[in-house]
Order: sequence, then structure tokens, then C-alpha cells
Amino acid sequence: MRLVVAIGGNALLKRGDTLGIGEQRRNMGEAADMLAALSREHEVVLVHGNGPQVGLLALEAEAYKGAPPYPLDVLGAESQGMIGYVIEEAMRRALPDREIVTVLTQTLVDPADPAFAKPSKPIGPVYDESTARALAAERGWAVAAEGPDGKAWRRVVASPAPRRIVQLAAIRRLVESGCLVVCAGGGGIPVRAGPGGAPEGVEAVIDKDLAACLLAQDLDAGRLLILTDVDGVYEAWGTPAQARIDVLSARTLDPAAFAAGSMGPKIQAARDFALATGNPAFIGALGQAADILSGRSGTRIDP
Repeated sequence: MRLVVAIGGNALLKRGDTLGIGEQRRNMGEAADMLAALSREHEVVLVHGNGPQVGLLALEAEAYKGAPPYPLDVLGAESQGMIGYVIEEAMRRALPDREIVTVLTQTLVDPADPAFAKPSKPIGPVYDESTARALAAERGWAVAAEGPDGKAWRRVVASPAPRRIVQLAAIRRLVESGCLVVCAGGGGIPVRAGPGGAPEGVEAVIDKDLAACLLAQDLDAGRLLILTDVDGVYEAWGTPAQARIDVLSARTLDPAAFAAGSMGPKIQAARDFALATGNPAFIGALGQAADILSGRSGTRIDP
């Protein structure tokens, strides 16, 4: 079966980790054996997030005052190469006889998307409220609280909906040739159709779960597996009554009932995939992929 597996940027950098490459290598190394086991039984395409990493790259670029800050599309491309390398490095150790390819991927968005006027995608490190507001005033950022207690603050940027994966045909050929493909990292480099139709970058970060949903549909995947740093979808999240939900119906799901910068896009992606394909989608913890797929862990979203 063909699987599109989306790995969260926050799963590669667990809560409390510093934004260092050592932590990402360790976390990816822990996940590689599990992903390798999936890849031996299924045709796997990997998509990864880049929220923490692209924010860090933006801070690094701003630290040098001799040149204008790099735009988010260029930083998105940089994060694709960096994270793709970390994933390939770990997966090659786990699958030494397998061809593994990272594809620099562009994703077309609509420049009139209302998301450009309502930044919602968290990127970069976590701050306390006073620091976040001071940085917002100094650098012109939009910032917002995240998490159930509202104490963690991060920069937020525009996150338009993905419309088309530009390199889809090449990705399909690689998958059909037997390669394990890492693609659409960070949701893909955000581009719009420029003069003559050629893609040109825009200032945004696309949600990787929504891009994975689009990719899964276009590749005729049998399952969409969204792996993150929590073990499923919860009701009453962040309260003493919180409880994991084993199964949800896509027909009754409302993504707006979940946090816009975190679980909301995952719910939307899972719902949209299930309704569009008639196949289930799954949400759960990075280290439990096989159990999630078999129904022993995580949350399944049925059509």
C-alpha cells in the first residue's frame, strides 16, 4: 500500500529541546527504525514540517545586518535541504540498500488567499508573552499564544492553502521506481504563478499536513499518516478531563473546533483526505507509527 507519512517539525524537535542539530539527529534516529519497518511493508512517501527550523533560520539571517533579511520562501528551501539531509542520514542507516531521495519541492498557492491577512502558522522558538510582544514591536512580527495554558508565545506567519505540488510528476516517477521519497518539506516552498506562469516565491509557510493531504490524493495513496508529538486527538485537551479519541468520523469533524496553529490543520488534512478518497487517515505520535496504522494507538479518521 502507498502511504504518505507527514512528520511534524515539532516531532523532530520535541518540547523542551533546544533548536540544535544534535537533538534533531537523535530524534530522527529514534524514529528511523520505525519508519524503515513501514517502508519494508509499504510504499512510503515522507513529508516533514519545518516550523521550528524555518523560524531559527530567519533569526540567523536577521543577525547579519549587511544584507536584507532572507524571505520565507528562500528559508523554506533552506530548511528542506537541512531537514531532508537529517532524514536521509537516519533512513540510510536503517535502510542501507534502499534509494532515498529528497526533492526540493515548490507548492503553488493563491496570492488572494485570505490567510495572507491572518497570520496563524507558528514558527521559530517559544517565548514568554513579554518577550514575544517586545520582539513583535521591534521586528514587525505577528505573535500569538499557543498551547492549552496560553503561556507559550511564538511568531506567526501567513499559511495559505496549498493548491498544486509543482514537482508532482517527478515525485510520482521516483516513487514508482522504488525510491523512498522525502518531499514537500515544510509544506513546500510557497510560490505563485508569475509572469508567463513560472513560479515565484511568496512570503509564507505552508502547513505541511495540508500539503501532505494534497500530495496523498494526487499520488493515489491508500493512507495518510500524520505523526506529531502527541499520541492522538484529544477531547477536553489541556484539562483534567482530557481523553484520547480512538475513532472520528470525517463527516462530522469541524477543524475550527481545534487550535488553528497546531491540531486544527491536522484535523482538516485528515478529514479532507478521508472524504476525497474514501480511505482512512491517522494522527498519532512519531514513535508509534506501526501501532497507529494497525489501530492500537493514535486516532483514526474514517470517511
